[in-house]
Amino acid sequence: MDIQKNASKLIEAENNGIAIAPFTSSAGTITVDEAYQIQLEIVRHKMEHGAKIIGKKIGLTSKAMQEMLNVNQPDYGHLFDNMIYKNGTTISTDSFIEPRIEFEIAFVLKKDIKGPGVTIEDVKEATDYVVPAFEIIDSRIKDWKIKFEDTVADNGSSAGVILGDEFTDISEVDLAKVEMTVYRNEEYLDSATGEAVMGNPLEAVAWLANAVGDYDITLHAGEVILAGALSKAIPIENGDTFKADFSIGTVSASFNREG
Repeated sequence: MDIQKNASKLIEAENNGIAIAPFTSSAGTITVDEAYQIQLEIVRHKMEHGAKIIGKKIGLTSKAMQEMLNVNQPDYGHLFDNMIYKNGTTISTDSFIEPRIEFEIAFVLKKDIKGPGVTIEDVKEATDYVVPAFEIIDSRIKDWKIKFEDTVADNGSSAGVILGDEFTDISEVDLAKVEMTVYRNEEYLDSATGEAVMGNPLEAVAWLANAVGDYDITLHAGEVILAGALSKAIPIENGDTFKADFSIGTVSASFNREG
């Protein structure tokens, strides 16, 4: 497995908007570790070209998302400064290949944490506040025909982040009981609670800290951590407006083609 060559394929796909064939459909094989090495090579490339890491995303934490990919474990990816959009903004779909949207709880850290051995109590102590969030996901793999290793290599299929404006102290909320109702174009779409994310989003962030610790990566103070989708990812169509009412606040975004 040529790590650098395959990282370059994904970088080119993102830059030119033309998706590539799945790594898992080729004659060769790809391991989970090789997939993460490809992801880290992409991270190195982006940082060399001026991008800054502002956080991490956890994927495949809910049963709904795991069933979509037929897996039983989460994955993760890196978030960059050019992926952040303001709450309530209109976003051009021309920036993506085949975008979907997920509805999540985001953590903002006030202390560094690093695995192994991170517990949910460590996560609580390290968290400044939580906030409702959207994650835009996009696949540089053609037609979303992905397996676990494909999405890992493709930076967890991450493409954008919208954070709400209301911050909640983690000591003031039971994250497993946070309620969420989602509307698409002012019509009811879905609902869920924080319990959908590994029983409690705190568990997801503890898992992340320990997983990235295997690669000597620290979750730093100030970073945004997307804890994972509470429900299934929804394809984004031109003209869509999404609003998610959480018991900890509201987040919204609209999508249109440019011009």
